[in-house]
Amino acid sequence: MPELPEVETVRLGLEKLILGKTIQSVEVKYPKMIQTDLDAFRQDLPGQEIRAMGRRGKYLLFYLTDLVLISHLRMEGKYFFYPDEVPLRKHAHVFFHFTDGSTLVYEDVRKFGTMEVLVPEFIDSYFLAKKIGPEPTEADFKEPAFQAALKKSKKPIKSALLDQKLVAGLGNIYVDEVLYRAKVHPARLGQSLTAREVKAIRKETIAVLAQAVEKGGSTIRSYSNAFGEDGTMQEEHQVYGKTGQPCLRCGTPIEKIQLGGRGTHFCPHCQKEN
Repeated sequence: MPELPEVETVRLGLEKLILGKTIQSVEVKYPKMIQTDLDAFRQDLPGQEIRAMGRRGKYLLFYLTDLVLISHLRMEGKYFFYPDEVPLRKHAHVFFHFTDGSTLVYEDVRKFGTMEVLVPEFIDSYFLAKKIGPEPTEADFKEPAFQAALKKSKKPIKSALLDQKLVAGLGNIYVDEVLYRAKVHPARLGQSLTAREVKAIRKETIAVLAQAVEKGGSTIRSYSNAFGEDGTMQEEHQVYGKTGQPCLRCGTPIEKIQLGGRGTHFCPHCQKEN
């Protein structure tokens, strides 16, 4: 957490709250979060106007006057917008003060989130170096390329989908949901999958993530959007967090195993390993 739908929901919220605002000053309480030069981060951002909000995979992009701020929320990162007075909060680490008196605050209980500033012409090479796969859309997520990549994969399909190279934005929750709906066991090796199974995984990846965006993401522990509101996609989960509950298709109890160090939910009847 948060995965693509949660990051996209935050992006949409910030788009309504901070576009057109100009940064007056920046406070950094936890310097390790800043991946580029800290002094430059503090000095270069004042005077920059927030022109647009973007997203690539699980990364938030703040398009400024002539810079781009890249923010990765990791496990617990959140943004809060305050029109005037900013309350004292224990886990507030980065403050963007705007010229109109409002403030955007980044909070992170675990302090795993990162921020860095680049010039726009380096953005494509930045994500190319990180080997981030295509966005999970009909236009970008091409079936032939997906089929070809999986034919070479000796990883369990769950692990392959989590590493972001095949498709961007999937995390532990939505991989479980995608594989359940595609009727594929999470431990199956990528190269063992049939063309029909790969097609089903692609289809369900696009559908599940689109549905999750529409529902405002999944609130499992502490996720909320830029307005402090919870998502509702958790109400649509069919296997994640359902250990011991009957499968909605066949009634078999949902099982949970550890796969690649991640808790993994599936139906042993609908998602056969062999």
